[in-house]
Amino acid sequence: MAITAPERPLSADPSRSFIAVNLAICSLLWGSSYLFIKLMSGEVSALAIAASRGLLGAAVLSLWSLGRRRSPLPRRAEILPWIMLGTTNGWLPNVLVGYALVQLASGPAAMIQAAGPLVTALVAHLVFSEERLSRRRLGGILLGMAGVALLIGPRLFEGGGTALSVLAMIGATLSYTVANLYVRTVPAATGDPARLALGQQMFSGTIATALTLAVLGPAAFVPLGGHLPAMLALGIFATAIPVTVFMRLIRAAGPTRAAMTGYLVPTVAVILGVVVLHENLELRQILGGCIILAGVFLVTMAPRRVGAS
Repeated sequence: MAITAPERPLSADPSRSFIAVNLAICSLLWGSSYLFIKLMSGEVSALAIAASRGLLGAAVLSLWSLGRRRSPLPRRAEILPWIMLGTTNGWLPNVLVGYALVQLASGPAAMIQAAGPLVTALVAHLVFSEERLSRRRLGGILLGMAGVALLIGPRLFEGGGTALSVLAMIGATLSYTVANLYVRTVPAATGDPARLALGQQMFSGTIATALTLAVLGPAAFVPLGGHLPAMLALGIFATAIPVTVFMRLIRAAGPTRAAMTGYLVPTVAVILGVVVLHENLELRQILGGCIILAGVFLVTMAPRRVGAS
C-alpha cells in the first residue's frame, strides 16, 4: 500500500524557477565530480578518495553551521538519519564510483548513473501516494531502461574488471536511489536540509576513513599530496555545496523531480570528459545515453497525477 511522506503538503509546490535553479546548481557541481575523481583515481584508492571527500565536506559544513551559531553535533533524533544518509548517499556510492572510474571513462559512467531517476520514480510510485506514475512516466521508465541495456549490456559480457566497474556504477545508482527515497520520509523535526547534508558528510567521512585505515593503512592517504587541488575541489565544490542544495530540493519538490539531476549530471560529465580529458565516446554509448535521457525527461517532466490513492 502506498504511503504519504510525513512532511508539508505537496499542494504548496515549489515554483518552476526554484526547481530549475537548484537543479542547475546540483548538476553543474556534481557533474564536475567525475572529472576530479578521474584525475585522481589512477593513483589514489577509491577508499581514500571517499574518506577525504567526506571529511572535507563535513569540515566545510561544520564551519558554516558554527558560523550560524548552531552546533554541528547531532541530536539523538538525528543520529539514525545521518548514518543512513552517510552510507547510502555518502561513503558507499563514493567508493563504488571511485572504483568504477579506474577503468570506465567518466562519460559512460555518468550515463549509467542517469538511470537513477528512472529507478527512483518507479519505487516512489509504489511507496508514496503523491508520486503515482502516469502512462507517460511508465513509458519513460521502459524507454530509459532500454537505453541502459544498450549502454551497459556489452560491457557485462566482456567480463573482468570492466564488468565489475559497470556493476559498481549500478550499485552506486541504486544506493543513491535509496537515499533519495529515504530523505523523503525523514520527519520535518529532524529533516532540516542543511543539517542532513552536514550529518551525511560527517558520517560518510568518518566511516570511509575508518575503512581506509583498517583495509589499506595510513599510507593510502599519501598520494593525495600530489592531487590537493582536485581533492579540495571535489570535497568543497562537488560535495558540500551540491549536497546541501539537493537536500533542500528533495524536501521541497519530492524524490522524482529532485532526481532529475540524473538527467543533467551526465551531460556535464560527458562534456568535461571530452573537453578536459579528451575521452572518446562510441556510437553505441551516445545512442544509449540519449535514450536514457529521453526516458528521464518523460518521467520527470510529465505532470504529477492528482487524486491518486
